[in-house]
Amino acid sequence: MPAGSPCQSRRALTLAITLICPGALCAADREPIDWAKAREHWSFKAPVAHPLPKVKDPSWPKQRVDHFILAQMEAHDLTPAREAARNTLIRRVTLGLTGLPPTPEEVFVFGHDTRSDAYERLVDELLNRRAFGERMASLWLNLARYAEDQAHQVGDNTSLNFPNAWLYRDWVIGAFNADLPYDAFIKKQLAVDLIEPRNKGDLAALGFLGLGHKLYNRSRTDVQAEEWAEKVDTVSQTFLGLTVACARCHDHKFDPITMRDYYAMAGVFASVQMVNWRPDGQEEKKDTKSDKMDPRTLHIVKEDSPRDLPVYERGDVENPGALAPRGYLQVLGKGEPVRFHNGSGRAELAAMIAGPANPLTARVLVNRIWDFVFGRPLARTTSNFGAMGEKPSHPELLDDLAVRFIQNGWSVKRLVRELVLSATYRQDSSGSEANARLDQANTNWWRMERRRMSVEQFRDSVLAVAGVLDGEGGKSANIDSAGNNRRTVYSKVSRRELNKTLMLFDYPDANVHAARRSSSTTPTQKLFVMNSPFMIEQSRALAKRLLAPGGDARSRIREAYLLLFSREPEPMETEWAVDFLREPGAGTAMSGWDQLAQALLASNEMLYVD
Repeated sequence: MPAGSPCQSRRALTLAITLICPGALCAADREPIDWAKAREHWSFKAPVAHPLPKVKDPSWPKQRVDHFILAQMEAHDLTPAREAARNTLIRRVTLGLTGLPPTPEEVFVFGHDTRSDAYERLVDELLNRRAFGERMASLWLNLARYAEDQAHQVGDNTSLNFPNAWLYRDWVIGAFNADLPYDAFIKKQLAVDLIEPRNKGDLAALGFLGLGHKLYNRSRTDVQAEEWAEKVDTVSQTFLGLTVACARCHDHKFDPITMRDYYAMAGVFASVQMVNWRPDGQEEKKDTKSDKMDPRTLHIVKEDSPRDLPVYERGDVENPGALAPRGYLQVLGKGEPVRFHNGSGRAELAAMIAGPANPLTARVLVNRIWDFVFGRPLARTTSNFGAMGEKPSHPELLDDLAVRFIQNGWSVKRLVRELVLSATYRQDSSGSEANARLDQANTNWWRMERRRMSVEQFRDSVLAVAGVLDGEGGKSANIDSAGNNRRTVYSKVSRRELNKTLMLFDYPDANVHAARRSSSTTPTQKLFVMNSPFMIEQSRALAKRLLAPGGDARSRIREAYLLLFSREPEPMETEWAVDFLREPGAGTAMSGWDQLAQALLASNEMLYVD
């Protein structure tokens, strides 16, 4: 079979879903589900607000979350780390909320702001920057398996690609910046055309579904079944934290999800078409190549004839069983399965997922935001809240946050603001040896986690400190193209062959929903920093910036440390740099300042956030 063939691609997609759920293709049967008992699982119970736990040191908490964190610390004989220094705090929160480093001027102003609410003012200003939405999009697009092509292509046939996927990305960025309530954020991505039929401005939101996998021979039921499975998997993991696609071939091996549940949800997606929708309101011809599409064509879904699917025995489309009416997961209801009656059922599905009575949706998102802010989630399996997922380290805190998230209008910005204003977040990343002996893994949050930057944060920070960052958004560009100084979120993302730079720094496979990023440390990452044309070019740009008229070597070294690390250099660091600049070059085309700039850009302090 030739590499990249349609059959191979379908098998790869099936394998990806199988790897997510190891029991997906096994033939094991089990006893009928006791639904009342099944609903006793912690994540299927409605979250409840909890009274603030009592703490021994009431002066430490700054936000409601701190009471829960401190109470558990004290229960384990731990004490909080001291508050981080101001320059550390502004670098942490600015990179955290915008993905960009603070300028030396911003560090100076914040360091000398004596107002009691100086930090709160800083956070509010950062949340209102356009860069906040760009940073949040880096999280969301991985969940949505955002990509601009397919894992397969025959010859020059690009008709299945998504040249205008960036319109969905721009919608996501704008939604986060506008603080679109999360329940509306869900509904628009699943069914804005049905819920708000006159709202043409938000049609790009349907890219969440429209940018899914398109396979060759799409008229065949077995091929369609792969596309249904991919959508069920993405929707259920992203919004519900459940691996519903594991029930495609048999009842879920671990969770109370039946084959009937799976095919009820799959029937929703079997009742829609993935289309390329032109600005004139017409569908693009199916064989139109990507470079011939109108530049404002949207890759979305539209209603097809409503269709209930049979339960295909063992997932075999040649062996249909009883019909499974379009509907919702029985375990998330109160009795019999909820059936959908209006068209495909997308609007009804969206209402069930985004409804305030859903026990999962708010919990899952709050857990992702905690991970986004702190670098580690409360429940480690962020897209699996089922039986095989890990229980949260602070269940009362997760519940309390989820309840208040809904009560506060599903506001993501308000949630992020509370977390970064907390005393928990403001802790230093170091702590006492006594604490380390008792809780080496920092399970109880007695210090802040030191974090390695994502590829977006690192590359964007390099461009920013070099003084060449281009703030333009819009259409995607190749990340390695000469002169591409735009933010990394605007780079092309391929399912067929992920860019090597993105892959090197742990950008996930765009073929499947990515629950969270991995973080590796490899020699090739440092080789990239030492040898890549991009890093050499930015090193020279940084040196040129430092050598602007005025100042001597020591003042320029000081400027470099302020730009890159948000701090003054230590005296020995200054002397080391001065001595280095006095040494003759070693047969390189790079000047001493170029090499010094590159050495600083390659340092761990540049790559990590305290």
